[in-house]
Amino acid sequence: MRYNRSAMARRKTPEELSVEELRRLLVEKRRGARKERLEHFRRTGRVISVTSTDDFDAQRSAPIVGTTETKESTPESVPANPRRKLMDRILLGVEVLAVIGLIGVLLNGLGLLRTLNTEVVAALNPETATPTPLVMAIVLPSGHVPPDAQGNTQPNEAEIPDHLRPMVQSLANMPVPTSAPDQAVRIQIPSINIDAPVVQGDGWEQLKKGVGQYVGSPDPGQDGNVVLSAHNDVYGELFRYLDRLAPGDQVIIYTQQRQYVYIVDRTVLVEPTAVEVMASSGSPTVTLISCYPYLVDKQRIVVFARLQN
Repeated sequence: MRYNRSAMARRKTPEELSVEELRRLLVEKRRGARKERLEHFRRTGRVISVTSTDDFDAQRSAPIVGTTETKESTPESVPANPRRKLMDRILLGVEVLAVIGLIGVLLNGLGLLRTLNTEVVAALNPETATPTPLVMAIVLPSGHVPPDAQGNTQPNEAEIPDHLRPMVQSLANMPVPTSAPDQAVRIQIPSINIDAPVVQGDGWEQLKKGVGQYVGSPDPGQDGNVVLSAHNDVYGELFRYLDRLAPGDQVIIYTQQRQYVYIVDRTVLVEPTAVEVMASSGSPTVTLISCYPYLVDKQRIVVFARLQN
């Protein structure tokens, strides 16, 4: 009779089992499945540790199983190699030195670039640039032989040293500057009644037209030496009375825009080759040049004047 009851109990359907019986069957089933997995892991050598519990609630969390494939497993620490440490320190030192060297190269390059920019600005800035010396003449302008009874004359080539005559010819072919508002156009010297046009260039043909300005000398009012020349006994005798000028006399030079008043400073007599009187000056000046004496023309008379403040 007891056997029949047990057999009947085992033959109960799931609907006939109580909650407690269902829970116990579920625990047994899970425990069996877990044991099978553990046995499989042991056979394959993958089990490190297992945490188990018989409580049903603990079955809701998976057992802690460590395998060789677990990502969170901590590898065994490898003893540090002293030689490797030394090499790492050497490499670190090399890297630091390389960085320091690169910084030095960059700073040096920036310094060179700054210096180059400063030099370029200085070269392009006319206010700070050092004036380039002009090609000076071989002899002072306006030289000619004394006119004959009919007033005929010609350039005095005897004043020019033989070995320098080719250079004088090349200088004579220098182009005349085109007209500009700042160029001198007229000169007045009230004390000796001079009122004449100013032309660019002081060659033989230019001095037939008026007072010639040496090519390369600055415009009126600018720093430097405005060099003007004219004949004294031919082509209008414009500068015949330069020797009558005295310190304090006015020399008025006109441009298309304004006038500039210069004050006579001194007068000298020089040889035709004394071209240093045409040299540039650091302040606004004017230099007047003509042959001397009248109808002899073996020397030059030079009058210096400075811009009135």
